[in-house]
Amino acid sequence: MIYIFGALGGLNWGYDTGVISAALVYLRRDFELTSWAEAWVVTGLIVGAVIGAAFGGRLSDLYGRRRVLLWTAVAFIIAPLGMAWSPNTEVLFLFRVVVGLGAGLAAVTLPVYLSEIAPARIRGKVTAFYALAIVFGQFLGFIIGVVFAPMESWRWMLGLSVVPSVLFALGLLVIWETPRWLVKKGREEEARRVLHYDRTPEEAQRELDEIHAVQKAEEAVGVRGLKALTQSWVKPILLVGLGLAVFQQIMGINAIMYYAPTTLQNVGFSDEGAIGSNLIIGLMNITAVTLALIFADRLGRKPLLLIGAAGTTLSLLVLGLTNLLLPEPDGVGTVGIVTLSAMAIYVFLFQFSWGAIVWVLLGEIFPLGIRATAMAVATTALWFGNGVVSLFFSPVLEWAGVGALYLGFAVICAFAFAFTIAKVPETKKRSLEEIEDNFRQTAGMPAIPLGVKRGS
Repeated sequence: MIYIFGALGGLNWGYDTGVISAALVYLRRDFELTSWAEAWVVTGLIVGAVIGAAFGGRLSDLYGRRRVLLWTAVAFIIAPLGMAWSPNTEVLFLFRVVVGLGAGLAAVTLPVYLSEIAPARIRGKVTAFYALAIVFGQFLGFIIGVVFAPMESWRWMLGLSVVPSVLFALGLLVIWETPRWLVKKGREEEARRVLHYDRTPEEAQRELDEIHAVQKAEEAVGVRGLKALTQSWVKPILLVGLGLAVFQQIMGINAIMYYAPTTLQNVGFSDEGAIGSNLIIGLMNITAVTLALIFADRLGRKPLLLIGAAGTTLSLLVLGLTNLLLPEPDGVGTVGIVTLSAMAIYVFLFQFSWGAIVWVLLGEIFPLGIRATAMAVATTALWFGNGVVSLFFSPVLEWAGVGALYLGFAVICAFAFAFTIAKVPETKKRSLEEIEDNFRQTAGMPAIPLGVKRGS
């Protein structure tokens, strides 16, 4: 239950990204949005998220993971009420920024929280709960979009995210702080007590010893703060984190999630048919991330990323070529059906791999002394990539068309495949301290005395 409550912050982000695609259908009519104004309404969340991500790491280090998550819950409760009562585009944009602040803080803090609190043997599964919460939230957003589509009520669609926000806030009242942050703050007895909740006494003591060993090694080379990110052995880790974060956001998933109804309208679907198709995409999301939970600690992180990058490249090629080469659609014809099918397959393969596993890896790979700081840098880059796609998708879709746009995303997915082969390490069944020690040794630094290795 602690792991589930900890991951619930992803539900809010998922709901807001899922429901906005349906809300836009009616927002653009009520507020007479241009394509650029529509893009800014979507991007308001990302603007706030970049700000939240930029400061989230520092706040998490100073005040603790749990306290920052409580602040996140406050933002998630305020924002939907403001969005529901927005009298104009400017006020709506402002509260989209507020919900983005919460999403940015959550994206930095939750993967770190879950990776630090979970035992190595199930860390992939636990951290992937965050991704599952995101896609489950998106599915809830899709359902609410379908329910309120006949009323054309975007205010209810946006405002109802206050419900999962309250659940998240209540859940935070019963979770504990992570042992690694407690050790950093000299609160060792509390850390020991937390470790004993879900580890054997031998596992708890070994993990506590490893935390101390890594902390001592980091103090010897000054691994603290932003300056530490420039150290020669840290730079390759940061490069991997930045690459994973940016590729996750520019491989096309945001185009699908935010603009699926818009894309389907362009190939012949009715308004309600386009919104209803979101349910298919939502089911694909949940099924794929659930499978990722099962296989993350079995197959490993890197194989799943490679499967996902190859599969998304092929599905986007089909999607792009179909819309370029087949005749113009008339209602739900061949182009419309192939477009929906290719989008659903793409979503399944992406969420099975990059959607879930990137959050696992980002929570694992960074050194203890700069974990939250490095996570903030990577997540800021992630949200920046999200913002670029969200801001330019609608105008570029209008200019270039569906086919050319998705072929461009296919090329990006192919580059993600090459990046994974060249740069991404395997981390399954290794403790966080073992992962850090491996990066140190790869850079030619002395090994940290961690005792017996448990995995490779």
